[in-house]
Order: sequence, then C-alpha cells, then structure tokens
Amino acid sequence: MEYLRRIDFRREGKTLLRDYLLLFAGTWLIAVAFDAFFLPYHIAPGGVTGIATVLASFLPLSVGVISFLINVPLFLYGARSISWRFVVRSFIAMSLLSFFLDTMPVYDATGDILLAALFGSAVEGIGLGMVVRGGATTGGTDMAAQILHTKLPFLSVGAFCMLLDTSVVISASAVFGIQSALWSALAVAAASVCMDKIIRGFNTAMQFLIVTDAPENIFRRIHRELDRGCTRLYGEGTFSGRDTGILICVVSRVEAPRLRKIIAEEDGKAFVTLSDVNKAMGEGFEGIASGT
Repeated sequence: MEYLRRIDFRREGKTLLRDYLLLFAGTWLIAVAFDAFFLPYHIAPGGVTGIATVLASFLPLSVGVISFLINVPLFLYGARSISWRFVVRSFIAMSLLSFFLDTMPVYDATGDILLAALFGSAVEGIGLGMVVRGGATTGGTDMAAQILHTKLPFLSVGAFCMLLDTSVVISASAVFGIQSALWSALAVAAASVCMDKIIRGFNTAMQFLIVTDAPENIFRRIHRELDRGCTRLYGEGTFSGRDTGILICVVSRVEAPRLRKIIAEEDGKAFVTLSDVNKAMGEGFEGIASGT
C-alpha cells in the first residue's frame, strides 16, 4: 500500500498516454514509408518488414501478414528474457504495424526511386525513433539479434543486427536485382541516422570542462552573462603539483561561442575540452520528468 501511495497516477497516466500515442503514430509512419515509398520500387530496407517485402514477391501473402507471422515466434522466444511491459508494448506496436501495412494502399508518392529511397528512409527512421521513445520495438531483427547474442555472445547485438540487415539486402539483390539492393542499403543507412536523431532528441548541447587558475572570475561571468550554473571541482596538476580549479558547464550550442570568449578573456592559458551532449535535462534545459 505504501508503494501505491507514492505513485503519481496523474503523471503516470500522462506518460502512458504519450507512450501509446508515440507507438500509434510511429507505426503509422513506418507503414507510410513502405506503402508510399519502398514497396512501389521493391526497396527492402532491412528488418523483418524488409524480409517480408522479399517474401511477398513470390508468396500469396501480404507484407503485413508475413511480418506478423515472422515476428510472433521471435516475441514468444524473446519474452522469456525481457520485461513483460516491453513485450506488451512491442507486441502492440508490431500488430499496429502489420495492420497499417495491409490496410493502407500501396502507391507511388514520388515518381522517382531516389526520392523514394531518401524520403522513405527519413519517414521510416522518424517512425522507428518514435516507437523506441514509446518504450517498445516493432520486433524484427533487433529481437532476433538479442536471441542470437544469447547463443553466440562473442558477437554484439549491434553486429548481429548489421549481419541480419545485410542478409536482407543481399536477398533483395537476388530477387529484385542489384539496383534494388543498392537502394535498400542506402535506405538502411539513412533510416538509422534519422532514427538515432529522434531517439537522442534535438536539444543538443555542449559540455565544457575547464581547468583554470581563475575559476571564480569565469563562473561569476557565466552566472551573470549566460545565466547558467556550473559545477566546481578542485584538482591538482600532476606536473606542477599546484592546486587548480576545474569547472564543468553545459550550455546550448548558441551559447558555446560566448563561453569560449569568457574563458579566453579571463584565463588565456586555461585547458578546455568540449564534448557534444546528446540530451541535457534539468534546470535551464528540458525537465527530467518530460525526458525519455
């Protein structure tokens, strides 16, 4: 009972609603990518849906049905080693994707295979990223890769994903020709970039690690001119043996040049490293509760 009292059901409900909206919208976008861009040109961009695209060319079954039939045993096997919540959400996402694939009409939205490969992979990548941010997967090769990794642990899950997607592209070349395989390979790469961007988010920032003899002057100007905070550490130079100040500060990309100028003006001999931050959460950035 004490555990239930600590649960914020209103916030949990909003999170659940957002996650399932992401699953719905993400699977719909993936289906659009296939029905409007990939299928008219026989582009099979990896994954179980890519396998289904190849198999549907000579089996009397639709892409959606074949995808579902391949995914079900993968889920049944993989469900033993992953959380039930992830399994339920992923099964819903897989079912929605199969439904959308078969109920939406297949049509050529571009009239050009290059545009179809580029825009299709962008739409697919956005959809896949939304599904992942919704706490699920559409099944497919990532589930198969996890299963294979448990049997052959000397290869990573990522390596198995790459091998499986490569096998799909090779299969596409055998069925549809080498040009189809090349377009499929391009689509796999472009979709991966788009998916990664959606998963990581767009509020990228930069982290400064500043080793300086003038930490007070620098952080006071950071407070005053950038309205940012920073973390102060105390260090010791291994060559000089002297005490030195260390500041860690995360700023937006727009603010980064201003911070570099502040450091240069206050301590021209400071040692500074800059790192890309994929997502920043907390005061001054996106709230932690709203981040996924």
